[in-house]
Amino acid sequence: MSHPIPRTAAVAAAVALLSGLAAAPAHADPTGQRQRDFAAAAAEFGVPENVLLGVSYLESRWDSNAGTPSTSAGYGPMHLTDLREAGVTGTHHDEGTEDPRGDDARPARHPQAGPDVPPPALQTVDEAAQLLETDARTLRTDPAQNIRGGAALLAKYHTGHDWYDAVAKYSGSTGDAARTFADEVFDTIKTGTARTTDDGQQVTLAAAPDLVVPQHPETNPPGVECPRRVTCESVPAPYQELPNDDYGNHDLADRPNSQKIDHIVIHDTEGYWDSVLKLAQDPTYVSWHYTIRSNDGLIAQHVPTKDVAWHAGNWYVNAKSVGIEHEGFAAKGTWYTEAMYRSSAKLVGYLARKYDIPLDRAHIIGHDNVPGTVPSTIKGMHWDPGPYWDWSHYFDLLGAPLGGFGLPGSSLVTIDPDFAKNQPAFTGCDSPGTPCAPRGSEAVVLHSEPSEASPLLKDIGLHTDGSPSTMDVSDVGSRAATGQRYAVAEVRGDWTAIWYLGQKGWFHNPRGARVAKPAIGWVATPKPGLATVPVYGRAYPEPEAYPAGVTVQAITPLPYTLAAGQKYSSGGTVGSEYYWATTFDPADHVVVKGKLKYVQIQFGHRIAFVKADDVRIVPAF
Repeated sequence: MSHPIPRTAAVAAAVALLSGLAAAPAHADPTGQRQRDFAAAAAEFGVPENVLLGVSYLESRWDSNAGTPSTSAGYGPMHLTDLREAGVTGTHHDEGTEDPRGDDARPARHPQAGPDVPPPALQTVDEAAQLLETDARTLRTDPAQNIRGGAALLAKYHTGHDWYDAVAKYSGSTGDAARTFADEVFDTIKTGTARTTDDGQQVTLAAAPDLVVPQHPETNPPGVECPRRVTCESVPAPYQELPNDDYGNHDLADRPNSQKIDHIVIHDTEGYWDSVLKLAQDPTYVSWHYTIRSNDGLIAQHVPTKDVAWHAGNWYVNAKSVGIEHEGFAAKGTWYTEAMYRSSAKLVGYLARKYDIPLDRAHIIGHDNVPGTVPSTIKGMHWDPGPYWDWSHYFDLLGAPLGGFGLPGSSLVTIDPDFAKNQPAFTGCDSPGTPCAPRGSEAVVLHSEPSEASPLLKDIGLHTDGSPSTMDVSDVGSRAATGQRYAVAEVRGDWTAIWYLGQKGWFHNPRGARVAKPAIGWVATPKPGLATVPVYGRAYPEPEAYPAGVTVQAITPLPYTLAAGQKYSSGGTVGSEYYWATTFDPADHVVVKGKLKYVQIQFGHRIAFVKADDVRIVPAF
C-alpha cells in the first residue's frame, strides 16, 4: 500500500532541512578527483553538494564499478539506468535442474516463468543525456559525466520546495518507497561517511548533525512482518489447490512453535521486480518469503514467516529458513545498490532478533551455500547471489562485522578479503568462457597446491568425472566465501591451506594483505577409531521416529567424506527433523523429530551435516 509523501505535516521540518543543507559543508578536505567531480557538478547545477553525495552513496557508495551495470541496469556513481545496454534475462528458478521445493516425498517442481518485464524507470540515462546534450555511452562509462548527469536530474526534479522531494523522485519510486529512499539519503547526510572507492579514490561526506529530517507516520500494512524505517507491502503468495491433487505455492506451518527457524537464505531474483512479483502470485510457480527492490529498497512480503516457502532446493533447509529474494542478477549485473543492501540488512536483523538466529555466516547464508540433498541433486543446486555480493559490507550493516576475533596463529580462520581489491578472474558472466569484467568479489579461490599455477580443487559432486573445478562464475567447487570459517590444515610461507571437501585448499594469504583472519570457535573432527565420517545434505531423523502413515525419508550421504585428522568449523548441533507436508490440508502435516543429532559444518562452499555421534567437537583458538 502506497501513500503520497506527506507535505503539510512536514513543512516546519522541511524548512529546517533546507537551512541545514545550506549550512553543512559537504567535506572538510576535498581531495581526489571523484570528490572534485561531485563539487563541480553540484556547483554547475545548483544542487547542494551533500545532497549529491548522499544520493550517490545510497546508489553506489560512490563507486564507478568499471562501467558495469548494477543488478538493476544502473551505471556509474549516480546509478543512471540503461536497460537497452544491460539487457533482460529470465528468473533463476527456471534454470538448471534444481527443484526449489527439494522434497523427495513429492514430484519435483520445475516451473517456467513468462517473459521478464522490466519497469520503464530503468532508462534514466536517456533523460540525463538529453539534459547534458551528450550520449548514453559517455554517461555509462565516464564517472565525472555520470555525476553531472545525476546532478542535472536532481536539479530538474527540484521544484523549489525542498530537496527532499527531488531526492525521493530520483529513486524512481513513488509514495512510501520514495520516502524511505529519501530518509536514508538524509540520514546519511546527517551522520556523514567516508570511504575509498573501488578505483582507489577517497571521498568524504561530512556530518550535518543539526540537519532535521521530516518524520513520517508508520504506514506499512497491518500484519506485514517488517522492521521500522523501511517500506514494506503485502503481495501474498497463493495457497491454492490445483488439479491432480497438487497445490501451490508454499506450505502452511506453525513456526517457530512447530520447528525452529535456523537460517535466513539470501537469493537474487535473476529477473526484474514486476515480473518477479507476478511469479510470487502464481499458484503453479514456487515461493519465497520476501522480495527487495533494487532502486529504493522496497520490501514485499509474500509468505508469512510461520509458513514454509519453496525456495532453496533443499526441503530440510526450506522447512527451517526464511528466503529473501533481491532484485538482480548474480553475474550479468555485477553490483547491488546500497539502498537494497540497507533494507535487506534491516529486514535480516529484525528476523534474526525475532527468531534468535545468530548473525554469522553459518546461519545467514546464500542460496549458493545450501547443500544438495543427495548426490544426484548437487550439480543442479543454484549459486546466487554470486561472488559479487558484498558479505563483509552486509555484515557491517547488520552490526556484526566479520573477522578479527582470533589470535595470530589460530587453527581457525574467517575468510575476509578486501572486497574492492580481491578480483578473481572469473569467466562466463556474459557468455561461456568469456572473461568477466574485473570486479571486486567476496570469493577466495582455492588451489590444490600453494601456487597460482596449480589446478583448482576437485568437487566430485559437481564434476563427477573427477576433473578440477573451473573459474566459471557459477562453479563453486573450489571457492571460499567471505565470512565463512574454516580449519587451518597447513601454512607454508605466504600460503594457507584449509580443510575443504576432504582436501587441502590453498590460498595466497601474505602478511600485510591477509584474505583470512584468525578466528575463535569450534571444529568437528572424526571420533578416534573412525577413518572416515559420512557427510549429509540434510539432518533427517532415524527411521524409527516416523509415525504410521508418514513415509520414511532416506538418510543418504553425499559423495564426500570427512577423514580422520581433518577438521571443519561447526555451526552448532541440531536435532533431526522432517516436515511431512504433502497434502493441501495442513491438518495432515506432521513434524517428525528424531533422537539423532547432527552437527552443521562448513564443509566446502556449501554447508553440510554430520551425525553428532560420529564426531568430536573441540575448541579452536
